[in-house]
Amino acid sequence: MTTTKKTAAGKAPPVDKQVEATVNAGKETMEAAVKATTEAAAQGYEKAVAMTQEHVDAAIRAGTEFFANSEELFAFGKDNVDAVMQSGSLWVKGVQDLNKTIFGMAQASMEDGVAVTKALFGAKTLADVVKIQNDYARASYEKAVSESRRIADLSVEVAEGATAPIGKRVEATIDKISTQIAA
Repeated sequence: MTTTKKTAAGKAPPVDKQVEATVNAGKETMEAAVKATTEAAAQGYEKAVAMTQEHVDAAIRAGTEFFANSEELFAFGKDNVDAVMQSGSLWVKGVQDLNKTIFGMAQASMEDGVAVTKALFGAKTLADVVKIQNDYARASYEKAVSESRRIADLSVEVAEGATAPIGKRVEATIDKISTQIAA
């Protein structure tokens, strides 16, 4: 049960004052929550930066142990950069091909729509209209299923192709570390 604060005369304050008080209380609560969240996020960010720095330092220490000289380290790094560049290039080409395919599908769908519209205007009876619409709906559904499968397959091909160069570098890194640990 809610209670209403009464004024000195025993009357409840006007509704506009109650609304104002509620809004102010809500505003203060939100400001406190935002402040607490901001402070927590800042602390989390500082911890993340510190942890990242620790990981970078550990990676540098590990890297100096696994690479005999700076030339070997630079060559390894260059191969990694090359793999990332190749991956990006394959991704862009794949997305372009995917967009061309989708555009082609959309264009064909629009042409089909125009043909159906012409057929509907040429229909002589209501039965002809219903048949044209049913045939178009069935064909559209079958085409949508087929095209969505084709888009999904192309998307998987793009993703696999784009990640392959990086996967090879990960394997090379694991091989290098495993060889060094075994020695």
